Amino acid sequence: MLLPTTVVGSHAWPGWYAQAQDAIAQGLYGPRDLQELRRDAVTVAVEDQQRAGIDLITDGEMGRLDFNLGFYNAFTGLRQLPIERRLGVPAHDQRPKYEIVGDLQAPNGLGVVEEFLYLKSIARARIKAAVPGPFTLSGRLAGADRIAIAERLVPVVRREMERLVAAGCDHIQLDEPSFACYPDGVDDYVRLFNATASGIQATLSTHLCFGNYKARAVAARRYRPLFPKILEICADELILEFASREMAEVDLWKEFAVSKRLAAGVVDVKSSYLEPPEEIARRARLLLQYVPADKLSLCPDCGFSQTARHIAVAKLRNLVEGARLVRC
Repeated sequence: MLLPTTVVGSHAWPGWYAQAQDAIAQGLYGPRDLQELRRDAVTVAVEDQQRAGIDLITDGEMGRLDFNLGFYNAFTGLRQLPIERRLGVPAHDQRPKYEIVGDLQAPNGLGVVEEFLYLKSIARARIKAAVPGPFTLSGRLAGADRIAIAERLVPVVRREMERLVAAGCDHIQLDEPSFACYPDGVDDYVRLFNATASGIQATLSTHLCFGNYKARAVAARRYRPLFPKILEICADELILEFASREMAEVDLWKEFAVSKRLAAGVVDVKSSYLEPPEEIARRARLLLQYVPADKLSLCPDCGFSQTARHIAVAKLRNLVEGARLVRC
């Protein structure tokens, strides 16, 4: 199928799941209660995507907290630091940060394999698994040399990817949104990414964005500083946001004769505006002026974790219908 639709990773939480987080923090859920709660939330996310008609889905990342924060519980050698600002307008300085106090390992894995296996057991559509990359995971770890911290995380993430392949996963999304937030380190990013993913026997995608905590970006929203060096990563597909930037930089694919696939964000997850299918189709046709049809997928700009569920569901339905209009 030309112009398949997909998602970036996270899905919007149902209200009951968001409400349950306080009870979880208070220790009111036992392990079986928590597993049931999270699996119910995954089922909702999967059904929302499938009913909308999305071609390639995820589990909605329902077992995770804020994309990457939930992973730090899997590591040894970390201690959470005090949060310095708890009041006022939400921003990244209100998110937890950790210091390294010992050997940085994840002896039981990161949990992505277990997420994938449950998704595989209930999904009817094609599926993929999303794993945060070493540089992105290093972002909440205190230290003067972030690259050095990320290098310590490479074998942990690579092992999780190897376990995913062994479990039958044929499409892995190794997410490194932080690359685009700090483009001056692109040489290091290519080295880190390829050390993590080179030789992994699966289709490899990666998502590059500018942050979406509380629908707020954390960096200048430009991909150009990463090009052309970023094309040396061993990913088969780049997942980039365009809708929130009024389709800026769509010309990069033609300018640099990019041979990789592009999953292009044509739905703005930072806005409550419901793009009608005709607007999504217009954006797709613009992309087709620069990207070959057999190299293009359509998706939201980022995950839906910061979006109200009824808005996310409506946007997914319009995404699918917009793609259908272009195919016709």
